Amino acid sequence: MALLDLLAGSLDVHGQELVVAHVDHGIHPESHLVAEQVQALAATYHLPCQTGRLNLGPAAGETEARSQRYAWLESLAGRLDAKVIFTAHHADDQVETVLMRVLAGSGPAGVAGMAATRGRLVRPLLPFRRAELLHHLEEVGRSAWIDPANSDPRHLRSWIRTDLLPAVRRRLPAIDENLLHAGRQAARDRAAWDALLDALPGLDVTVEPDGISVAAPSLGGYDSPLAHALILAVARRAGCQLGPARLSRVVGLLQSGTSGTRVPLGGDWIAELAFRRLRLCRKPSSVVPGLLALEGQRGEASWGPWRFRWAPGVTPEHQERAGLSAWFSSDSLLVRAWSAGEKLKPLGGTGRRLVVRCFQEMHVPRSRRELWPVVTQHHEIIWIPGVCRSDVQLPSRGSEAVRVDAEYA
Repeated sequence: MALLDLLAGSLDVHGQELVVAHVDHGIHPESHLVAEQVQALAATYHLPCQTGRLNLGPAAGETEARSQRYAWLESLAGRLDAKVIFTAHHADDQVETVLMRVLAGSGPAGVAGMAATRGRLVRPLLPFRRAELLHHLEEVGRSAWIDPANSDPRHLRSWIRTDLLPAVRRRLPAIDENLLHAGRQAARDRAAWDALLDALPGLDVTVEPDGISVAAPSLGGYDSPLAHALILAVARRAGCQLGPARLSRVVGLLQSGTSGTRVPLGGDWIAELAFRRLRLCRKPSSVVPGLLALEGQRGEASWGPWRFRWAPGVTPEHQERAGLSAWFSSDSLLVRAWSAGEKLKPLGGTGRRLVVRCFQEMHVPRSRRELWPVVTQHHEIIWIPGVCRSDVQLPSRGSEAVRVDAEYA
């Protein structure tokens, strides 16, 4: 409530086009009434409102609710092409978060608590205490709605808020400020390790579409404590959470793995060694898309994580062998998955080469090859986007042709 009022009242300063977003977890039986109140409130500020319902049920825990809530917000932001998601976390939330992390045995990066910004998520109220925000609402004639789950001791955060912290405050009145101070110190350390990734020579940290990678020989050359800290910093930059057990898997992979070896890191994350690089990336989908026909004079369509666009175009003097654009003299083109043992005749090369060999030459990691498309005509592979163009269906320069552009989304 305070966040909405402050953002709506400072449009002339931040210049954002605001959309109110509210998701009903479907946990409390009367939660739908809150959604209706939010919609009515947004109308008083003359702001559009987007609502959703998750139907989690009364047995849902706080971890599930949080995960589903953020997934819904990210999905909505994607549909709206929103650059920022503002949330109303405040200093009291940070106190609880830091204490929860300490009780869970988190390392320094976890004790840093919530970051003010993470991706497009922004928490502008972190410097302010709950009492300050409630006072602001009183001044503007608004009132906050208190979620009953916030005082339900079945939830760990609620128990910390209603039972543990009040008991500790009676003995240690400065506990809130002490926890915030510890969090700020840990956050400075976390920021320093992140900056070190770009300062150390030879690491070559590279953010990739599905994760992040770092030069394995350089990383493996540091002594164990430093290497461990750098691996954790690399994982944090990618948004991958590593505990001690998962960190040990990555270290073991770095020390004794061979190229192509992978280890699971929980959720949809894996660690992989590929062409002298350590990659932390999301597992590819196990569902391989079917055939995609590039029909008509022009069009646009998706194939798995790839996006294809095609239209008439004039053939350039030279086509790139490993480009993401190609020109063809035929419009009977199909996009599909490749199979082991398939070959193509590379542009400017001699003989026929295995598709897997083409991937190896371009240092495409094994985990990415599984959902890498090929373009075919009459069952023959004529293009592996970004990897290898065949010399089949090559139109003459300056002639009208079909231009196809591929993009890894």
